[in-house]
Amino acid sequence: MKPVQRKIIHCDCDCFYASVEMRDDPRLREVPLAIGGQADQRGVIATCNYVARKFGVRSAMPTSQALKRCPDLVVMRPNMEKYRLASRTILDIYRDYTDLVEPLSLDEAYLDVSSTKQLHGSATRIAQEIRQRIFKDVGITVSAGVAPNKFLAKIASDWNKPDGMYVILPEQVEGFVKQLEVARLFGVGKVTASKLHQLGIRTCEDLLQWSLPDLLKQFGKLGASLFSLCRGIDERAVVPSHVRKSVSIEETYTRDLLDFQHCIAELPMLYASLQKQVERTGSANLIHKLNIKIRFNDFKQTTVECRANQLDQQIFADLLQIGYQRKQLPVRLIGLGISLCEEKSDEQLPLF
Repeated sequence: MKPVQRKIIHCDCDCFYASVEMRDDPRLREVPLAIGGQADQRGVIATCNYVARKFGVRSAMPTSQALKRCPDLVVMRPNMEKYRLASRTILDIYRDYTDLVEPLSLDEAYLDVSSTKQLHGSATRIAQEIRQRIFKDVGITVSAGVAPNKFLAKIASDWNKPDGMYVILPEQVEGFVKQLEVARLFGVGKVTASKLHQLGIRTCEDLLQWSLPDLLKQFGKLGASLFSLCRGIDERAVVPSHVRKSVSIEETYTRDLLDFQHCIAELPMLYASLQKQVERTGSANLIHKLNIKIRFNDFKQTTVECRANQLDQQIFADLLQIGYQRKQLPVRLIGLGISLCEEKSDEQLPLF
């Protein structure tokens, strides 16, 4: 039997922390923005938007140095809970397509879609749809790389950043890898790159001239990895970290919903969308809680949840009313979701 051609997607959110802040305050999109510690506390930059990068501001740079390069830089402290919430929504989207999701951090992950049947099994179409859904549901952009292995997929995701995608087909691997600088190979840091350059090795095409014994002699175990990578070979599997714990959908409105009646009018469409997601993920028998999220036009957010073991539109309506009454302001986003338990229980759960 012919082995299944591996189809790996690497998704990487563009300047993730900064993107979430710009989503919540659009005024920040046009100014140089960095997320990190304060200069007077020896803080460093965690990430920055692309406006700031034009001034030479970079991740891991001391905040004091960043401010010297860009005196108008707006520096915000990280809001990790907000970023974790966005990350969970993104991971739920990934898991709608495959259970083989390996998060590397809050803002990037590998997906193995080799056996996925959705979208006719096209990794390219899956990556496109994922990027569209994240932009629609989370409000940030994601760059993606599609390739036959993890090494190439990660490089491809960086090829057309920001808000881009690059696909490396199996028949393109050899030509693509030859042009790569050795500094881009997995496991090659500054010290190893410098040593490779001293040996006259600057590209993978140069590295192809070296035998496995010679590379092992020069670089030890890393030599075996270099021998494989310069040929586009990477057998590492995508290792999922944990099972799905929730399913959710949300809608950000171009025009604020002015009152509760406008909000409740949106519920049937939102509920139908959640039903499709629950059906797609096969999670109907694992429902543990129902929840609703509301973001008001002042960008403040509230959530309401209750225990339940099945979908119920009326319960969502009740939760929506409870959440809306907390501020009674125009609404810019509504989300519906479910929390999942590990096993189906025969216990009848109370609704509230």
